Amino acid sequence: MNFEKVYFAFFIVFALTLNFGFFIGEIDNPSHHHVYELFAAIVISLIATVIKLGERTQIGAVLLATSMVADIHLIAAAMVWGFAEHVTEAGLTPEVMSTVVSISGGALIANITSVVLLVIETVVLRR
Repeated sequence: MNFEKVYFAFFIVFALTLNFGFFIGEIDNPSHHHVYELFAAIVISLIATVIKLGERTQIGAVLLATSMVADIHLIAAAMVWGFAEHVTEAGLTPEVMSTVVSISGGALIANITSVVLLVIETVVLRR
């Protein structure tokens, strides 16, 4: 068993599951979306991106691109949340929470694409 491939797949799937865990719930209810879960999703997504830097195949380039898209979405969601909490007087309103969750939904789509590509690459290599 190639443990490098195991770590690679682990972080790709872990990034997806953390992002999904943050995304799921009522879109405008802040009690359904925890800030530490968003932070964990960002950290794991960044780790997955760094791991993907070593791939030199065409599908590796697409995997890196999807990971970078997810990173940008998650960081943008965190910035909107932080701006709402610390700069505006209104705080974390349902409208702002909807925006944060919607932006993280873009990262979720990118992570799903990454996992689908990983599965396709695994199936093609087995034949």
